[in-house]
Amino acid sequence: MHLEEKIAPVRHGMRAAARPVITGSSHSFPDTRTSQDDLWKEFFLEHYDGFPLARRIFENSGISSRSTAVDPRAERAVSGWSTGQRMERYIEEAVPLGKRTVSAALQSAGLDPSDVGMLAVASCTGYTTPGLDLRLADELGMSSKVQRLFIGHMGCYAAVPSLGAVSDYVASRGRPAVLLCLELTSLHVQPPTQDIEQIVAHALFADAAAAVVLEPDAGSGYEVIDVVAVTDHSTADLMSWQITDLGFKMGLSPRVPDVLAQHVGEVVRDQLLAPHGLTPEEVTGWAVHPGGKRILEVVGERLELPAGALDASYGVLDECGNCSSPTVLMVLERLPRTEGPVVAMAFGPGLTLYAALLRRS
Repeated sequence: MHLEEKIAPVRHGMRAAARPVITGSSHSFPDTRTSQDDLWKEFFLEHYDGFPLARRIFENSGISSRSTAVDPRAERAVSGWSTGQRMERYIEEAVPLGKRTVSAALQSAGLDPSDVGMLAVASCTGYTTPGLDLRLADELGMSSKVQRLFIGHMGCYAAVPSLGAVSDYVASRGRPAVLLCLELTSLHVQPPTQDIEQIVAHALFADAAAAVVLEPDAGSGYEVIDVVAVTDHSTADLMSWQITDLGFKMGLSPRVPDVLAQHVGEVVRDQLLAPHGLTPEEVTGWAVHPGGKRILEVVGERLELPAGALDASYGVLDECGNCSSPTVLMVLERLPRTEGPVVAMAFGPGLTLYAALLRRS
């Protein structure tokens, strides 16, 4: 019997693709919460030796408070920790934070950990083997047969392609899946410098975890309709995340908003919305990753969004900072529960822009 004849009956017996729907969500923070002003006065003022430009960057960040796993005011030697020390602390902090977040998301969806067919974890701020995904599956009491996926080193935009991956699983397998995005950027405070890119990174980034639960053909929630992406390879050096002997070091060029301005209109209008017969004016909710104030301004300008369309993004930036991959999911949670199309969008290294079309029902 030919191979085609052997697999044909399996093909004919395959179920129709299910609709992947977000039915539960949650986010969590480490215990330490501080104001931006206190972080500056009580640590970074001395760290940067009163550098006037550093002060202005912190003051103009659009952030009033942040949560961190490592409080540099209490652990002042953090900038000198080896990468090994930082990775040990990562797993110590990430497991309980991830467990708490996934448990709450499952509870909001009315599911038990044993119901989950796939657990996906996205993180770029720490690594361990056995991985965080495996450790969490065990801690949560998931089945030994649960499929696991770890998505690493994609940075701030990781939530959107990860959402696409778990959506494909739910659609093809007809089983629930969980996506967890967890970042602990506070582990990677770098030694003192007058490098503007490092100062901006320290002024913006914070720690958080966010999780979503997807179920097949659920009656209400955000249905995942489509995911699109574009990468401008000519500007790949504008955002970077490099492993060094002293943790992970970020490169963040001030040119990033200008590059995003060149692509965001085409990606959203032409790639994401037009194939579904939609225009930006018909979108009822915008979950845009708040990489910084200027990035949100560029998105609003290029898509000609009405006043207030990005309030959820500005609110998360103000109250939580840029938490890397969990942030866009946190914004999505804040959107008003109105029916209709919703766009979730995030940006990161590459320079890469990812966008997802959701529909609230």
